[in-house]
This record gives sequence, C-alpha cells and structure tokens, in this order.
Amino acid sequence: MTRTAMMEAAGATDVEGFDPYYLRKKHFRGYELGKVLVKAMNLPLDSLRRSYFVMRAKDGYEVPISGERLLEPGAYIAFEDVDAPAWEPIGSQRANPAPFYLVWKEPHQGNLEMYPRPWQLAAIEITAFEKVYPHVAPPKDASVPVARGFALFKDTCIRCHAINREGGRVGPDLNVPKSISEYREAEQIKAYVRNPLTFRYGNMPAHLHLSDADLDALVSYFKEMSQHKHDSPPKSP
Repeated sequence: MTRTAMMEAAGATDVEGFDPYYLRKKHFRGYELGKVLVKAMNLPLDSLRRSYFVMRAKDGYEVPISGERLLEPGAYIAFEDVDAPAWEPIGSQRANPAPFYLVWKEPHQGNLEMYPRPWQLAAIEITAFEKVYPHVAPPKDASVPVARGFALFKDTCIRCHAINREGGRVGPDLNVPKSISEYREAEQIKAYVRNPLTFRYGNMPAHLHLSDADLDALVSYFKEMSQHKHDSPPKSP
C-alpha cells in the first residue's frame, strides 16, 4: 500500500507510550494496523484474527505472529518520530527505523517477546507457518523435549535465526552447513542463549526468562534438526 492508501484507510494517529527499545516514553504518528490490514487484505477483521502472518523488515529480521496477537487493539504502523523528525536511531547498532516502525500503544504491550516491534518494516504477509518454513519443524514423532524446543525456537528465535535457511537473517543459520550442536557444547549453547553479552557484544538479547528446562529443550531441538538438514539457496527478501 502507498502512504496515501494507508492514510485513507486508517487516518493518522498520535501514539504515545513507553518504548522498550528507547527505554523511555516516545511520541510517534502512525496508522492503526488493524484498519490498514482490513483494507490491504480485503478481509474482515474476524477473518484476519484467525490468520497467520509474517512481518518482514529490510534488514532481514522477520516475525511470524498469529493474527489474534497482531490484531489486538493497540498496534500502529509508525511513520513519523514526533520527538525526532529525522527518526531517532534505534537498537545497539543505532539503526534508522524508517520507513515504518511497528509500535504498541497500550501499557501492557511492552513485552518484546509477546509484542514484537520490527523497525524498517517492509512487508506484512498472510501465510501459514508451514508454507514459509517447511523445513524448520522436527518430525511429528519427535520427543516431548524436542517439540518443546521447537515451540520455543518458533516463538523466540526464528525472528533473527534460520534453520535450514528458513527464518530470520539477522543472526547465523543454526543448522546448515553445520548445526550449532555440532561445534558447541550443550552447556555453552545454553549459557550463550541465556546471556550472550557475557561472551561478546552484539545484537542478540539476553533470555533470562528461559528456564533450565527451556534451554535443555532448545538444545534437544538443535540436536534433532542436525539429523534433518536441508540446504537450499535462500529465498530472495
């Protein structure tokens, strides 16, 4: 959609609230996401809530998300930083969030795991997880820990990392050509996922909320997927 079409569909709204990336209150101008998607997809809101989406950013970050979550009231496509008209740099790499930055207005929507905020937003697609990521899931008869690890990877890791070249491209692929479980000890993998800044400075956030059982499950998933490699040319962004 063009900016003009988004304006016609949703109008422009002032969006103010605490931003977990900037760590303070921010003021943006944006389009209400639900109204934009209803117009863009030509589907009623109830149908969109039953759909599955992938949000893609220009830098390779991609977020799979349910329509039920994405279409919660409070989501806006910010097109202007009122506090800094040229956009205040964001993240550890001081990136420019333009042209669009997904923000959430309500006070309870500050959790980045549950309410992701991709900047440099380029596309929002209706899809099925299995269609976009056909080689990420373990076998259907996988053990309970492996299935749990897959669920964690799907909810937390796939935004930045790929398995079998399917997923985000901000971080490295974790399965091809070599699985991370083939060149890193399990304890090191778990320690790195929990707090990567104790190893090196970079973009990867800490995951202090993950339990020991969660980390064990992730390692089980990585080990299982090392037996199911699929190395094909990556899709064009």
